[in-house]
Amino acid sequence: MNYDTADLSEDQIERYARHIHLKEVGASGQRRLLSAKVLVIGAGGLGSPLIQYLAAAGVGVIGVVDDDTVDLSNLQRQVLHTTAHVGAAKVDSVIDGVRAINPDIRIVPHKERLTAANARNLVQKYDLVADGSDNFETRFLVNDACFFERKTLVSAAVLRFDGQLSTYKPRHDGPCYRCLYPEAPPEEGVWTCEQAGILGAVAGVMGSLQATEVLKEILGVGQGMSGRLLIYDALDVSIRVVKLRPDPGCALCSDKATITDITT
Repeated sequence: MNYDTADLSEDQIERYARHIHLKEVGASGQRRLLSAKVLVIGAGGLGSPLIQYLAAAGVGVIGVVDDDTVDLSNLQRQVLHTTAHVGAAKVDSVIDGVRAINPDIRIVPHKERLTAANARNLVQKYDLVADGSDNFETRFLVNDACFFERKTLVSAAVLRFDGQLSTYKPRHDGPCYRCLYPEAPPEEGVWTCEQAGILGAVAGVMGSLQATEVLKEILGVGQGMSGRLLIYDALDVSIRVVKLRPDPGCALCSDKATITDITT
């Protein structure tokens, strides 16, 4: 176990003591976390617990992409925001929330919507991307940008009482998001949280699992979620993990690819 904490401050040694005592982390792992840069897409139901746990863990730089403002109806599940922040930009609320958790963490606010024009430029600045967006258009954009920029993508989704989670590393023989969803379903068949509802705590469960997978990827410990899809059903209290395989006809990551740059 690496207990060499010479380049950690006394406050850091105390703050991250429970990490340092883990043989899978140690001081060397904590240093990796402190030097890591993670881009989070969305500061909503998934992004809130995800950002909180990344900040608490000591991930040094967390970029947050979100152009929305805090609404009162968000607070049932978006636990990083408070009543006092209603009407404020979510990225500004994130800065306040993270500062209260861990003032050493640098939050980089990207108060903009992810688009085909900016996706690759944003993604390339970070080591890893965590997607907590709530629509297929953005998920495809994030997936494609991560593929072309060779970044690991940890993606989660929630609706009603259900959640899904996977990690996409197609450059390392795993599938990409388009292998699971080759194209977006018809709009009339897609429900949003606003339309279908969501049990707030389910977002907390999935956001926490997403944060765990991000930290594992940074630390290089345990078995990752590449090639596997976790399916959570809160009503049945069940978790299933199914295998995902690369699609040999995938339009993005296969030998038959037809997508050669960012698309929507």
